[in-house]
Amino acid sequence: MHKQFKIPILKNKRQKQIKMMVKTFNSAKFGKQCAGVLLLLLLVACGNKTGNDPIEKKVTGLLSQMTPEEKIGQLMQETTTGYSENRIEQIKNGGIGSILNEINPETINALQKIAVEESRLGIPIIFARDVIHGFKTIFPVPLGQAASWNPQIIEDGARVAAIEATSVGIRWTFAPMLDIGRDQRWGRIVEGLGEDPYLASALGAAMIRGFQSPNLDDPASMIACAKHFAGYGAAEGGRDYNTSIISNEQLRNTYLPPFQAAADAGAGTFMVSFNEINGVPNSGNPYLTQQILRKEWGYGGVIVSDWNSIGEMLNHGYVKNPEEAATVALNAGVDMDMENHVFPHLIDLVKNGTVKEKTIDEAVRRILRLKFKMGLFDNPYVALAEPAFYTEEHLEKAKEAATESAILLKNEHNLLPLSPAVKSIAVIGPLANAPHDQLGTWSFDGDKSHTITPLATLREEYGATVKINYAPGLNFSRDKDKKQFTQAVAAAKASDVVLFFAGEEAILSGEAHSRADISLPGAQKELLAEIARTGKPIVLIVMAGRTTEIYKELPLVNAYLFSFHPGTMGGPALVDLIFGKAVPSGKLPVTYPKMVGQTPIYYNHKNTGRPPVGTLESIDDIPLEAGQVSLGNTSHYLDAGKDPLFPFGYGLSYTTFQYSDLSLSSNEIGKDDSLVASCVITNTGTVEGSEIAQLYIRDWVGSVTRPVKELKAFDKISLKPGESRTVSFKLTAGDLKFWNNNDQQLLEPGDFTLWIGTNSAEGLETNFRLK
Repeated sequence: MHKQFKIPILKNKRQKQIKMMVKTFNSAKFGKQCAGVLLLLLLVACGNKTGNDPIEKKVTGLLSQMTPEEKIGQLMQETTTGYSENRIEQIKNGGIGSILNEINPETINALQKIAVEESRLGIPIIFARDVIHGFKTIFPVPLGQAASWNPQIIEDGARVAAIEATSVGIRWTFAPMLDIGRDQRWGRIVEGLGEDPYLASALGAAMIRGFQSPNLDDPASMIACAKHFAGYGAAEGGRDYNTSIISNEQLRNTYLPPFQAAADAGAGTFMVSFNEINGVPNSGNPYLTQQILRKEWGYGGVIVSDWNSIGEMLNHGYVKNPEEAATVALNAGVDMDMENHVFPHLIDLVKNGTVKEKTIDEAVRRILRLKFKMGLFDNPYVALAEPAFYTEEHLEKAKEAATESAILLKNEHNLLPLSPAVKSIAVIGPLANAPHDQLGTWSFDGDKSHTITPLATLREEYGATVKINYAPGLNFSRDKDKKQFTQAVAAAKASDVVLFFAGEEAILSGEAHSRADISLPGAQKELLAEIARTGKPIVLIVMAGRTTEIYKELPLVNAYLFSFHPGTMGGPALVDLIFGKAVPSGKLPVTYPKMVGQTPIYYNHKNTGRPPVGTLESIDDIPLEAGQVSLGNTSHYLDAGKDPLFPFGYGLSYTTFQYSDLSLSSNEIGKDDSLVASCVITNTGTVEGSEIAQLYIRDWVGSVTRPVKELKAFDKISLKPGESRTVSFKLTAGDLKFWNNNDQQLLEPGDFTLWIGTNSAEGLETNFRLK
């Protein structure tokens, strides 16, 4: 038996206050005469939600005046562009609470004017749009931003997006996407923040701060939406919308932490996901939305459906008609119907007693509360000024993000940065000059005419001193026509070095864009092989929405620089890295598989009963007619082995870093204690560079099996050549807690290993014990 310290579920601030007061009274020797005092204190702590809060008073007053039809109207979110008679009539009647995808500020003001001045109660509309990694100035795709491991980069990107989007009247976006992504086949892995719950939590909270700064009622603040709640990234086979089968301990330990961090960060809204978990669609899953989100986490914000996800419960076979879909979703705690058109049935469902009007009132209350917090009742209109698009400051921040997001994965003989002796460069490949695809998926409002590509940057910055021989070889990533190969080979032969820009078009990742084959599409592999035959040194630069299968092509190139679609300023960022004006510092936010057959693959896996150890025999080395058990029986692939191509957290620099002198403030801690882990990092190279130090732990024995490693902290530091710095991380007993399958959060004494290193596969190692 394991001795267990059971940690109560964390709830909202009032409940925490109550717990502390009860603990105080329990610990003191008070008599019955104090019971009345305790009760009074508890009542004060709990409070009345309306109380003296002016917003709650306004919400209650407005709600009391609303007809059933007006209440249902607030629960409706529909898409529209333009100014139609049907929409005008609907707004006059109070029949809509939020409008999607209108981005013309004059139209937004005209529609808002009808809502505020011509409807009976004058309730303003929230205008919303998918602003995922930039509005006009496009930053790297979210998975690319995650490769920076820099919360400030994430926050800055969200702030720029909010400033630009709110300038046309968009006050609500549907980001961050906090789904843990472990499968490179899944198209929407590009929209998330990686495979690790700690990293995604830190970066997701930063994105929320950026969107919602400085205050919710500021006209330049945009409401964030934590999506997709939850388990969407666990789609079977990496196929979007597919079923998710997730144990409770995996749900709680892996998939939910980023969402709890989002709730703690004050995300204004949450979005339920398309998928089902263990047989229950998440648009009607009260365990997720009512039990965990509302009750355990104390979340009081708005929950919105995904596009038609309520109606799609019919396709799941979970409900028999739209009326039942509306009932199940509302009772599960979904407040707003995004393009489902099923919530209007609630009027009849209240009349026949199927749905309680109180349940509708609570949903409406949350929506009205959000609108008051946003200041929409006092300031409903967007100022018609010159939009702040593509400003110098915004472009510089986008370039910084693209620079920090690029990951150097191979650099044979220090080919990069390119030597000043290089006088001619062959620029080859379909992504060298692809202004649209460079922006990546979910960039609805980005303008490719503002994209600066690598080719344009090379010509602008180096065309006068270096001969640029441009021959793409292929016109787009899926192109299979080889008629331009001859020109590309000739360009390579005529040059000192080859820059080969490969990857995916933007359309090949994102929602519903999953791939079973994640290698370079089209004839890119064949083109690269032809160029390699010239014998010229090759720098492979890949721009994609996922890590691409590259293990067969990697030996053909001397350097490999990977960039998830880098956005508007990708060209200047990549060229600065190639020529050494900037030094790579990005690290993989996902594990990079050798072969697609290894997916899903992630560093924080379980050990299994037969973990692979030592040297494993390759499929090509197995003797003929070998005995069935002659290879040993361990958990690995005969053809791919046990390891990925590159581990989570991996990334090279133009300098080198040495880790030394790992120490702990204590080798033993109690359940209320903490320890400090420290080590010295030295820049042993010749250029200044940034390193991301990563702290991992392993809990060796648990009542629920634990991962082989878990990220618990990281820090990005910059060091000059020869400079050393001590990095320190505080680790509390609370960081060692985990959930079991019975919805219990546990803290169990035992032995732990701790690493501090440059990635999840390397590092200094020590041990400690939890008493």
